[in-house]
Amino acid sequence: MNWLFLITARGGSKGIPGKNIKPFAGKPLLYYTIDTARQLAPDEAICLSTDADEIIRAAEQYRLRVPFRRPDALATDQAGNYEVIRHAVDFYKQQGKRPDAVVLLQPTSPFRTAQHVREAINLYSDQLDMVVSVTESKGNPYFTLFEENAEGYLEHSKKGNFDRRQDCPTVYEYNGAVYVINTASLEQMALSRFTKIRKYVMSAEDSVDLDTPLDWEFAEFLAGRRSLTTD
Repeated sequence: MNWLFLITARGGSKGIPGKNIKPFAGKPLLYYTIDTARQLAPDEAICLSTDADEIIRAAEQYRLRVPFRRPDALATDQAGNYEVIRHAVDFYKQQGKRPDAVVLLQPTSPFRTAQHVREAINLYSDQLDMVVSVTESKGNPYFTLFEENAEGYLEHSKKGNFDRRQDCPTVYEYNGAVYVINTASLEQMALSRFTKIRKYVMSAEDSVDLDTPLDWEFAEFLAGRRSLTTD
């Protein structure tokens, strides 16, 4: 199996400016994901896709060669993961190195470990479109999530006859930590059209995703608590 470990790190970030290289618990946030990828693959199989010179410099200071600079058109708020992943895959195809599967790792998941990624990879087969990491959702469309109907009244997002939340089916949400993507599927359709998706479940604590300053503060708190626990 020819794997490509793809790290996506856009320069622009409105929620937390410069977050990908902002120091987190002692080192740039990006380095945690590079460290994770290096436990699973040689540097030649690790691709950092970024549009930002400062991120390229930070990676090179960490001795990771950056194979290309992402086009500005793929670094806007409107650009999605699909286009960014396809750009990286096409780059390697032009080099005669088409990957069979892409392991997408986003730097905003500092508590994702190599073990998490390894376990997700172990669930993958070429009969699937994707294995994706999830966490159990606090909101449940049968019980706690509502939509406004045509008359302006709230009604449950999904119909069901449940009197207690614990009786409702378990629902999951993507946590953004690990995506194991079938390249053949990717070349045929966008990620949003994938149907053969298998879940890899992570704990809520390990699923923390850094999007806002409050997320960052909470993650720093968790990192400090973990450090105290392991000392």
